[in-house]
Amino acid sequence: MFSNVLATTGLLAGLAINVVNAIPTIEAVGAKFFYSNGTQYYIKGIAYQLTDADPLIDADQCKLDAASMQTLGANAIRVYHVDPTGDHSGCMSAFADAGIYLFVDLETFNTAIDPTNTSWNQTQFNAYAKVMDAFQSFDNTAGFFIGNEVIALANQSLAAPYIKAAARDLKAYRNSKGYRNIPVGYSAADIAELRPMLQNYLACGTNSSESVDMFGLNAYEWCGNNNMMTSGYNTLNTYAQGYNIPIFFSETGCNTVQPRTFEDQSAIFGSAMNDIWSGAIIYEWIEETNNYGLISYGPEVAATAVATNVVAGISRAGTPTPVTPDYANLHSQWETLTPTGVASSAYNTATLTPPACPTSTPGGWLVNGDVKLPSLGQTLSTGASGAAATGTPTSSGATPSSTKKSGSNGGKEIAGMSAGLVGVMLGFMYWL
Repeated sequence: MFSNVLATTGLLAGLAINVVNAIPTIEAVGAKFFYSNGTQYYIKGIAYQLTDADPLIDADQCKLDAASMQTLGANAIRVYHVDPTGDHSGCMSAFADAGIYLFVDLETFNTAIDPTNTSWNQTQFNAYAKVMDAFQSFDNTAGFFIGNEVIALANQSLAAPYIKAAARDLKAYRNSKGYRNIPVGYSAADIAELRPMLQNYLACGTNSSESVDMFGLNAYEWCGNNNMMTSGYNTLNTYAQGYNIPIFFSETGCNTVQPRTFEDQSAIFGSAMNDIWSGAIIYEWIEETNNYGLISYGPEVAATAVATNVVAGISRAGTPTPVTPDYANLHSQWETLTPTGVASSAYNTATLTPPACPTSTPGGWLVNGDVKLPSLGQTLSTGASGAAATGTPTSSGATPSSTKKSGSNGGKEIAGMSAGLVGVMLGFMYWL
């Protein structure tokens, strides 16, 4: 009898925890994100990477940060590298309680796709799958990035089929494991010479299992008192017209004009863009020497200082203190920007079709059409006469195994190389 009471009590406690932490899941439908209740979801996100280490393990710190982010008006974080062996339940619960979703990069410090020595192999797959395993069970996991700024220069587009192959294999793995259909996408550097070819290539083709589920752009064009025309956002908007998967700013927040006023948010969430774009992620949460931070945990000290939670002279934990006036400026923008979008039940995806796969051009985009994607185990070899995939392909139905990523917070403003310089460097190299 007593054991039955204990069992019942445990069951009720478990149900209570689930109710407390209940949060609708996010899904990608056509070119938009929706909550599971059918309401359209717009990303108001923050890049969140306190150190090179996993920021989603210290539950107490996550509670402090989640509360401040909720006050700010954020509903998402982006984390660039995590330890899949860690316990993330406390942090994920803290963010869920604050209505905040996670977009997490799958790549690690040692397994990111390298555009200069390009491969997609079993070790990489295992590491990516292990991160997916660690986060797929949380209802507030909103998306996985297969890579961040893998292509960082205009002459590196030959790596694009490897990005797409990674997405194909991780989507297949997700489906084979019976995981929730969490979108798998890519976060791109804003390279003028590759617009809109890269975003179109990653979504093109007749086989959706080989395309990304979402596309993020790291763009820092809107600086200070700008507008759609002078910032170049009108061009980005034109390129995104009719795109068949969700597109959003996976990093934004130019800081060349101080203080940051985040005026681009009124465009992104306003009538000019909110029917096409699904929101933005602001770079970044913690104030570092690059002056992109929205909060600090204490005054900067000498870079050589040795103290608890201090790395490179920056306090990395504690009570978040808003950076003035940037934090307040962003709050003021987000507070007034509440697009309702469309209900999933009223959303017509029949007119959406994948973009045409771009053709190669000398000195520009180098992947010619809907090329056959590399198999797991292939390596790209390049030379003056062209490029080819080599190596011994292995089955893509592999199983998990490793972890981490580059730089404390991932990529930053990457300017594209001029077409002329690309021509000098690559000549007539193209994907065969």
